[in-house]
Amino acid sequence: MSGIPFFKVVRQQDLKQFELLLQASRIASYLPGEIVLQKGESSNWLYFLLKGKLAVYVDQALKGDLVNYVTPGEVFGDLAQLMGQARTATVIADSSAKESMVLALDFNVFGPLNSISPISLQTKLAYYRNTAHNLRWKLEVYRSQHLQHELANKHRQIKLYLGPKDTYEELVSLHEQSQSLALLLLEWNKEFGVLSAETLDQNRNITARET
Repeated sequence: MSGIPFFKVVRQQDLKQFELLLQASRIASYLPGEIVLQKGESSNWLYFLLKGKLAVYVDQALKGDLVNYVTPGEVFGDLAQLMGQARTATVIADSSAKESMVLALDFNVFGPLNSISPISLQTKLAYYRNTAHNLRWKLEVYRSQHLQHELANKHRQIKLYLGPKDTYEELVSLHEQSQSLALLLLEWNKEFGVLSAETLDQNRNITARET
């Protein structure tokens, strides 16, 4: 669990909130070839890979184009959950791992955005801060690879929140930012395919060396 940034932050902030999230979660194991997510399904489950490796296909598993791999610590299923739409890809346990272990969180526990029970404002802020950060990072990677593309700078036009921190106003802003960023990412994905974990890792390493 320490490899999942969102859960790590919540555990540090509020152990009771961490336990609430665990109560709304389940752990599932998959053997090579087993389907984790099916394209076209509607679900409010959010997924985190704990162990193993998953393969992402744009159509049916092993038949459509393989567009990405999910590696431990990564969240997936978040775009469909955020946009309230059906799954846009099929995810299966990859043959390179003997077993893949997934943590599935029932996002219904979050309730309406303006509700602070049972999930607190601080926990929701932690989730949407992490979501907005991850989406902006992925969009920056696309931008670095396609500087002349018409979408290259659109995410930079989505304003950051500059008001009082730890407030409901910040939460609303982060939620709106995340939805706008997710729409842009879906546009990029449609044109170029989902960013691979290898590409993201390479860009993180380059950024780390530059700083």
